[in-house]
Amino acid sequence: MAKKAELLEEAKKLNLEVTAKNTIAEIEEAIAGADQSQADAEEVTEKATVAKAGKRSAKAIAEEEAAQEKEERKAKVASGELDPSEEGAKKGAAPKVRPLVERRGKKYQAAAKKVEANKEYPLGQALKLAVETSTTTFDASVELHIRLGVDPRQADQNIRGNLVLPNGTGKTVRVAVFGNADDIKAAKASGADIAGEADFIDQLKKEEINFDVLISTPQMMSQLGKFARLLGPKGLMPNPKSGTVTQDVAAAVKQAKAGMVEYRVDPAGIVHQAVGKVSFGETKLVENAEALLESLMAAKPSSIKGNYVVSIYATTSMGPSIKIAL
Repeated sequence: MAKKAELLEEAKKLNLEVTAKNTIAEIEEAIAGADQSQADAEEVTEKATVAKAGKRSAKAIAEEEAAQEKEERKAKVASGELDPSEEGAKKGAAPKVRPLVERRGKKYQAAAKKVEANKEYPLGQALKLAVETSTTTFDASVELHIRLGVDPRQADQNIRGNLVLPNGTGKTVRVAVFGNADDIKAAKASGADIAGEADFIDQLKKEEINFDVLISTPQMMSQLGKFARLLGPKGLMPNPKSGTVTQDVAAAVKQAKAGMVEYRVDPAGIVHQAVGKVSFGETKLVENAEALLESLMAAKPSSIKGNYVVSIYATTSMGPSIKIAL
């Protein structure tokens, strides 16, 4: 009877027309119906307060609630009430990404262990270590990546130059010469792989690129202009600054065959240049690297007042990088 008395008291608060004559089941059903009606009324009221747009729109309210939840989580993490790792898991955050070296192959990881982190190596020692840490089965290139304190957007700081490496590049360079009959004869005598005039234009029309360096005389450059879109993106368009537009095609061919390289700073202010092959050994690589650095220093703009060379790293194809002491 105590239960029925409690139910009658609750029904009275809800203004329900039930009496002691009603059974417990009837009283419970009446109370449940009243609760449902009240919930429906609250839902209708809530929907009525939601606008189609603005601060009271459904989207804005959801964003506000999400932001409030985020702030509450941050406060719990700051107070130590919630572990940061648990907080990330609750939000469905992606798993923590492993360091890059751990995602590399076993050979690379073994080679990387030979390089001390944050240590700056002398040039000779760095290049020797680069050779030792080469992980490829082929004769990999040894590269220098030199960050300069320049702004390539400024005309005088857009560093560009060329030089003949003392020990060559280790690559077989295919040289093409575009010129008149006398130029073609001199080029072939100097070792050019391709030399021609009308027949060379026909090759370009067919987009046949079977050379690594293209040399031309100034008089013939007007005919190459229409192939700029073909040659330019590949870095093959002759240019006076790189020594590939010249009257002395014979000397240019000999330089290209001897290991002439052209370097240019990229938009980030870095010069990327190969200085030989792993098979060269330390001595030859150091000689080539010193020649490149001397050429870069000679190209230093007078407008640079701070550090010109910011950092230098050596690496091989697919090998770990080694920082070189300035």
